[in-house]
Amino acid sequence: MSDPKVDPRARLRHDLRTPLSQIIGYAELLRDEARDNDDTGYLADLEKIRSAARRALEVADEAVPPTPSPPGGTASPFLESPAPAAPFVAAPGPRPPSPPLEASAVRLLVVDDNELNRDMLTRRLGARGFQAEAAADGEGALRRLDEERFDVVLLDVMMPGLSGLDVLRGVRVRWPESDLPVIMVTARDATEDVVEALQAGANDYVTKPLDFPVVLARVETQLALKRQKEEIRRLADDLELRNAFIRRLFGRYVSEEVVTGLLESPEGPRLGGENRRVTLLMSDLRGFTPLTEGLSPEQVLRLLNSYLATMADVILAHQGTIDEFVGDGILAIFGAPLARPDDARRAVSCAVAMQAAIVGLNERNASLGLPHLEMGVAVHTGEVIVGNIGSERRTKYGVVGSAVNRAGRIESFTVGGQVLISDATREEAGEGVRVGARLAIDAKGTREPIVVFDLRGLDDESLPDAADEVVPLPEPMTALGHVVEGKRVEAEAFEAALTELSAHGATVASPRRLRPLSNLKLELRPADREPVEIYAKVLSPTAGDAVSVRFTSLPAEIDRWLRGLVAEARRRGG
Repeated sequence: MSDPKVDPRARLRHDLRTPLSQIIGYAELLRDEARDNDDTGYLADLEKIRSAARRALEVADEAVPPTPSPPGGTASPFLESPAPAAPFVAAPGPRPPSPPLEASAVRLLVVDDNELNRDMLTRRLGARGFQAEAAADGEGALRRLDEERFDVVLLDVMMPGLSGLDVLRGVRVRWPESDLPVIMVTARDATEDVVEALQAGANDYVTKPLDFPVVLARVETQLALKRQKEEIRRLADDLELRNAFIRRLFGRYVSEEVVTGLLESPEGPRLGGENRRVTLLMSDLRGFTPLTEGLSPEQVLRLLNSYLATMADVILAHQGTIDEFVGDGILAIFGAPLARPDDARRAVSCAVAMQAAIVGLNERNASLGLPHLEMGVAVHTGEVIVGNIGSERRTKYGVVGSAVNRAGRIESFTVGGQVLISDATREEAGEGVRVGARLAIDAKGTREPIVVFDLRGLDDESLPDAADEVVPLPEPMTALGHVVEGKRVEAEAFEAALTELSAHGATVASPRRLRPLSNLKLELRPADREPVEIYAKVLSPTAGDAVSVRFTSLPAEIDRWLRGLVAEARRRGG
């Protein structure tokens, strides 16, 4: 074989070293086989052959030394030391190391145009348990690599047709270094030869005559590197799946800032359940079902979606987590999956902002001919279990516990436009929380009354109805009242009178003592029309035997009538 690109001196050195390397290799092969078979009769002779070939190789190397490195060139670390390359060391951590790879599962491809070299190397690798196969030229090697899976390639440099470097470049077009390691095996030991091979994409470089323990160590090192890189790739895939899971699970229900925090956290969301102190926000529309009785399904859906989208934007802007939508009800969490020191305060601020947002929403609804909406909000702080809830087939991230039930109890006592906060929330929210009446709720399932406060505002922000103007009526409007317990209306009626009226409620005087947050059914008896039946909730006592009430469910016709009475009373008073 003659290649004009190959230095004649390098060719001569290669041709001298190759047969001597073969003699050394076969001597070592036969020696190892004799030892394995306990046949020691020829060991001394084999060692003499090996030693003689070694001395002859030294003579050849002295007669034809390697081509000197160019000025300023760097000697190859592979030539300076026969020790195997250091194995890849993963970053410290609790993760256990990858298990050793069984040699029988490893497929090696030996590529060499010299039959003796192929035979000697495949036999020695096979004796160590590897599946060692051979290709006689570069074209055959690339064909086999395209058709079959191999773990490591041992590739000769000087071959007819496609050289080892040409094959190497073809391999790298198809597979990166991490997927298919290539170890160059050659009698060419000049530094520039090593550098050229490494620059072309070789993972390692060993020279002939082969020191088989070194070859074996280099192969095992590349296999270890490959396993570690595969592990890194798997971890990266796991990380990508984890991040996708977090975005899928939380992206629709928390702010982008919270999602980013989860992705940057080493633990991510701690699923499976953990105790955590959070602040819960519950909201619900008042009288939604009666309001929508005259609407088409499309109008109901538009109304509900517009409301939920508006409230979701407010909650996410305050870095809350939307746990669920139940009909027109919303449950939001502040403090999970990420906890912040101001969770309670942000929840209170969110409640104020939600009530402000519904004002603008009602303006849009009015322009579309849709009903006026009113919402009650409760905010409570307490211990919950947060994590995955459900079964293996269907799970959701959420919260459970008595605090959730308590928040629901508080919310059931709210009226439209109102925010009730628990004593725990008021304490943790800090300064600037402005409240009205302190109320004690006798809720079902609780041993003691729940202390709540009628929220009026936070810092400079006030609830829209906090300054709701109450105007005196020219003449009190008589009424017949009933207390409502759950869905049961007490049969016993009591006398009452509306003395003041606002757009959302009234002042009711009655000889009967009415508990705050109790529900009432009032049959109004105006002088100029038939009796009108409305429902209301007692907010707080006023002067004497009067209480302030909030209307909870008003048909559109009655709402217009009452607003007309307020406007008329305001004109007379003015």
